[in-house]
Amino acid sequence: MQSKATTPDEYIAELPADRKEAMTKLRKEVLKNLPKGFKETMGYGMMGYVVPHSLYPNGYHCKPTDPLPFAGFASQKNFIAFYHMGIYSDPKLLKWFVTEYPKHTDSKLDMGKSCIRFKKPEKIPFKLFGELMSKMTVKDWIEKYESVLKTPSQKK
Repeated sequence: MQSKATTPDEYIAELPADRKEAMTKLRKEVLKNLPKGFKETMGYGMMGYVVPHSLYPNGYHCKPTDPLPFAGFASQKNFIAFYHMGIYSDPKLLKWFVTEYPKHTDSKLDMGKSCIRFKKPEKIPFKLFGELMSKMTVKDWIEKYESVLKTPSQKK
């Protein structure tokens, strides 16, 4: 369910009670560990963390008027979804996350190409997501993002 909220506080305020606590806790952990330079915002109907145009004027290649997305999370109809572009572009970071995940929760990892899903909010490994957020700086993300955009001939 895409939200029309314009701020993260509005977004959390409109959530049902059973999701509000988990989303608030997740947001707090993310903000506590968010490297300097990323900005909290609303985008794509969810709370997001982006590289602002002031740090990366090119913006998102699909829509340059949008800042460069990095991470986000949303309360969907049947689950809470967490999106982190770093784990999808950096195989080492993905391997670290998949290895660490079972140490933080007894729920099976439900991970697709674009998100990590939690049907039970109480099973979210909040500290693990905080640690994940701390592992990539704005500079790291821009470098990774630009390297992925290069054509094979540009990578030589």
